[in-house]
Amino acid sequence: MVWVKICGITDLKTALYSAEAGADALGFVFAPSTRRIAPETARSISLELPPRVLKVGVFVNSPIKEVQQITEFCRLDIVQLHGEESQDYCRQINSRIVKAFNVQSPLFSLIDSYPVDAVLVDACLPGKAGGTGKVFDWKILESIKRSRPMILAGGLNQSNIKEAILTVRPNGVDVSSGVETNQKKDPEKIMQFINLVKEVT
Repeated sequence: MVWVKICGITDLKTALYSAEAGADALGFVFAPSTRRIAPETARSISLELPPRVLKVGVFVNSPIKEVQQITEFCRLDIVQLHGEESQDYCRQINSRIVKAFNVQSPLFSLIDSYPVDAVLVDACLPGKAGGTGKVFDWKILESIKRSRPMILAGGLNQSNIKEAILTVRPNGVDVSSGVETNQKKDPEKIMQFINLVKEVT
Protein backbone atom coordinates (compact mmCIF):
# COMPACT_ATOMS: atom_id res chain seq x y z
CA MET A 1 0.00 0.00 0.00
CA VAL A 2 1.37 3.39 -0.99
CA TRP A 3 1.65 5.86 1.90
CA VAL A 4 -0.27 9.14 1.45
CA LYS A 5 0.71 12.48 2.95
CA ILE A 6 -1.49 15.55 2.72
CA CYS A 7 0.80 18.53 3.14
CA GLY A 8 0.15 22.15 3.99
CA ILE A 9 -2.41 21.52 6.73
CA THR A 10 -3.43 24.76 8.45
CA ASP A 11 -6.64 23.98 10.35
CA LEU A 12 -8.12 21.25 12.53
CA LYS A 13 -11.19 20.61 10.36
CA THR A 14 -9.07 19.75 7.31
CA ALA A 15 -6.68 17.69 9.41
CA LEU A 16 -9.46 15.57 10.90
CA TYR A 17 -11.18 15.15 7.54
CA SER A 18 -7.92 14.06 5.90
CA ALA A 19 -7.28 11.55 8.66
CA GLU A 20 -10.79 10.16 8.37
CA ALA A 21 -10.40 9.91 4.59
CA GLY A 22 -7.39 7.65 5.10
CA ALA A 23 -4.33 9.88 4.99
CA ASP A 24 -1.30 8.22 6.56
CA ALA A 25 0.47 11.49 7.35
CA LEU A 26 -0.22 15.20 7.54
CA GLY A 27 2.34 17.91 6.87
CA PHE A 28 2.77 21.20 8.71
CA VAL A 29 4.87 23.81 6.91
CA PHE A 30 7.12 25.90 9.19
CA ALA A 31 8.99 27.58 6.33
CA PRO A 32 7.97 30.73 4.44
CA SER A 33 4.91 29.74 2.42
CA THR A 34 1.27 30.60 1.88
CA ARG A 35 0.62 27.43 3.89
CA ARG A 36 2.90 28.33 6.77
CA ILE A 37 1.52 27.46 10.21
CA ALA A 38 2.40 28.76 13.67
CA PRO A 39 3.85 26.13 16.02
CA GLU A 40 1.05 26.81 18.53
CA THR A 41 -1.60 26.02 15.91
CA ALA A 42 0.23 22.94 14.69
CA ARG A 43 0.51 21.66 18.25
CA SER A 44 -3.21 22.11 18.90
CA ILE A 45 -4.01 20.16 15.73
CA SER A 46 -1.41 17.48 16.40
CA LEU A 47 -2.85 16.71 19.82
CA GLU A 48 -6.27 16.03 18.28
CA LEU A 49 -5.11 13.56 15.64
CA PRO A 50 -5.42 9.79 15.95
CA PRO A 51 -2.13 8.05 16.85
CA ARG A 52 -1.93 6.22 13.51
CA VAL A 53 -1.58 9.49 11.57
CA LEU A 54 2.02 10.64 11.32
CA LYS A 55 2.68 14.33 12.00
CA VAL A 56 5.36 15.76 9.70
CA GLY A 57 7.09 19.11 10.10
CA VAL A 58 8.40 20.71 6.92
CA PHE A 59 11.48 22.91 7.32
CA VAL A 60 13.78 24.78 4.91
CA ASN A 61 17.34 25.55 6.06
CA SER A 62 16.20 26.21 9.63
CA PRO A 63 18.63 26.26 12.57
CA ILE A 64 18.88 22.77 14.05
CA LYS A 65 17.88 24.02 17.50
CA GLU A 66 14.70 25.54 16.08
CA VAL A 67 13.81 22.30 14.30
CA GLN A 68 14.30 20.30 17.50
CA GLN A 69 12.24 22.73 19.58
CA ILE A 70 9.30 22.80 17.17
CA THR A 71 9.41 19.02 16.72
CA GLU A 72 9.13 18.46 20.46
CA PHE A 73 6.60 21.23 21.08
CA CYS A 74 4.27 20.10 18.26
CA ARG A 75 4.69 16.38 19.01
CA LEU A 76 5.88 15.68 15.48
CA ASP A 77 6.84 12.19 14.32
CA ILE A 78 8.95 13.12 11.30
CA VAL A 79 11.08 16.04 10.16
CA GLN A 80 10.96 16.78 6.43
CA LEU A 81 13.86 18.89 5.17
CA HIS A 82 13.31 20.85 1.97
CA GLY A 83 16.41 23.03 1.75
CA GLU A 84 20.13 22.55 1.16
CA GLU A 85 20.66 20.78 4.46
CA SER A 86 23.94 18.86 4.53
CA GLN A 87 24.51 15.25 5.51
CA ASP A 88 26.11 16.45 8.75
CA TYR A 89 23.03 18.59 9.47
CA CYS A 90 20.83 15.51 9.08
CA ARG A 91 22.97 13.51 11.48
CA GLN A 92 22.27 16.08 14.20
CA ILE A 93 18.48 15.82 13.97
CA ASN A 94 17.08 13.56 16.69
CA SER A 95 14.00 12.47 14.76
CA ARG A 96 13.05 10.38 11.77
CA ILE A 97 13.99 12.36 8.67
CA VAL A 98 12.61 12.65 5.17
CA LYS A 99 15.03 14.61 2.99
CA ALA A 100 13.52 16.28 -0.05
CA PHE A 101 15.52 16.65 -3.27
CA ASN A 102 14.41 18.62 -6.27
CA VAL A 103 15.49 16.86 -9.41
CA GLN A 104 17.57 19.76 -10.74
CA SER A 105 19.45 20.46 -7.51
CA PRO A 106 23.20 19.69 -7.25
CA LEU A 107 22.30 17.71 -4.13
CA PHE A 108 20.23 15.30 -6.23
CA SER A 109 23.39 13.43 -7.21
CA LEU A 110 23.95 12.67 -3.52
CA ILE A 111 20.47 11.32 -2.87
CA ASP A 112 21.69 7.77 -2.26
CA SER A 113 24.25 8.78 0.36
CA TYR A 114 22.19 10.92 2.75
CA PRO A 115 21.79 9.48 6.30
CA VAL A 116 17.99 9.74 6.37
CA ASP A 117 15.00 7.43 6.78
CA ALA A 118 13.37 8.25 3.44
CA VAL A 119 13.87 10.52 0.44
CA LEU A 120 11.30 12.71 -1.29
CA VAL A 121 11.70 13.75 -4.91
CA ASP A 122 10.05 16.93 -6.15
CA ALA A 123 10.01 19.21 -9.17
CA CYS A 124 12.17 22.31 -9.39
CA LEU A 125 10.86 25.85 -9.70
CA PRO A 126 13.21 28.83 -9.30
CA GLY A 127 12.85 30.44 -5.90
CA LYS A 128 10.71 27.67 -4.43
CA ALA A 129 11.91 24.86 -2.15
CA GLY A 130 8.83 22.73 -2.74
CA GLY A 131 5.10 22.78 -3.21
CA THR A 132 5.57 23.81 -6.83
CA GLY A 133 2.55 21.98 -8.21
CA LYS A 134 4.75 21.05 -11.19
CA VAL A 135 5.33 17.57 -12.61
CA PHE A 136 8.82 16.44 -13.65
CA ASP A 137 10.02 13.64 -15.93
CA TRP A 138 9.59 10.56 -13.76
CA LYS A 139 12.11 8.60 -15.89
CA ILE A 140 14.83 10.55 -14.05
CA LEU A 141 14.19 8.28 -11.08
CA GLU A 142 15.07 5.06 -12.90
CA SER A 143 18.76 5.47 -11.99
CA ILE A 144 18.18 5.94 -8.27
CA LYS A 145 19.01 3.07 -5.95
CA ARG A 146 16.05 2.13 -3.79
CA SER A 147 17.99 1.65 -0.56
CA ARG A 148 15.38 3.63 1.39
CA PRO A 149 11.70 4.42 0.94
CA MET A 150 11.03 6.94 -1.81
CA ILE A 151 8.21 9.47 -1.68
CA LEU A 152 7.02 11.11 -4.89
CA ALA A 153 5.85 14.74 -4.98
CA GLY A 154 5.44 17.42 -7.62
CA GLY A 155 2.19 18.24 -9.35
CA LEU A 156 0.31 15.13 -8.26
CA ASN A 157 -3.48 15.23 -8.53
CA GLN A 158 -6.48 13.09 -9.35
CA SER A 159 -5.71 13.07 -13.08
CA ASN A 160 -2.15 11.73 -12.88
CA ILE A 161 -1.75 9.89 -9.57
CA LYS A 162 -2.49 6.44 -10.98
CA GLU A 163 0.03 6.87 -13.80
CA ALA A 164 2.57 8.26 -11.32
CA ILE A 165 2.31 5.26 -9.04
CA LEU A 166 2.42 2.73 -11.88
CA THR A 167 5.44 4.45 -13.44
CA VAL A 168 7.55 5.28 -10.40
CA ARG A 169 6.34 2.64 -7.91
CA PRO A 170 7.02 4.95 -4.95
CA ASN A 171 6.61 3.94 -1.32
CA GLY A 172 4.62 7.09 -0.71
CA VAL A 173 3.10 10.14 -2.36
CA ASP A 174 2.96 13.72 -1.09
CA VAL A 175 0.29 16.15 -2.26
CA SER A 176 -0.64 19.73 -1.41
CA SER A 177 -1.82 22.02 -4.22
CA GLY A 178 -3.24 19.02 -6.09
CA VAL A 179 -6.01 18.72 -3.49
CA GLU A 180 -6.79 22.43 -3.29
CA THR A 181 -9.38 24.72 -4.86
CA ASN A 182 -8.53 28.42 -4.86
CA GLN A 183 -5.48 27.66 -2.66
CA LYS A 184 -7.62 26.02 0.03
CA LYS A 185 -7.72 22.34 0.84
CA ASP A 186 -10.78 20.77 -0.82
CA PRO A 187 -12.32 17.85 1.12
CA GLU A 188 -13.73 16.25 -2.03
CA LYS A 189 -10.37 16.36 -3.80
CA ILE A 190 -8.64 14.92 -0.74
CA MET A 191 -11.06 12.00 -0.62
CA GLN A 192 -10.79 11.38 -4.38
CA PHE A 193 -6.99 11.48 -4.30
CA ILE A 194 -6.70 9.03 -1.41
CA ASN A 195 -9.25 6.66 -2.96
CA LEU A 196 -7.38 6.67 -6.28
CA VAL A 197 -4.12 5.79 -4.54
CA LYS A 198 -5.81 2.90 -2.77
CA GLU A 199 -7.34 1.66 -6.03
CA VAL A 200 -3.89 1.34 -7.58
CA THR A 201 -2.26 -0.23 -4.57
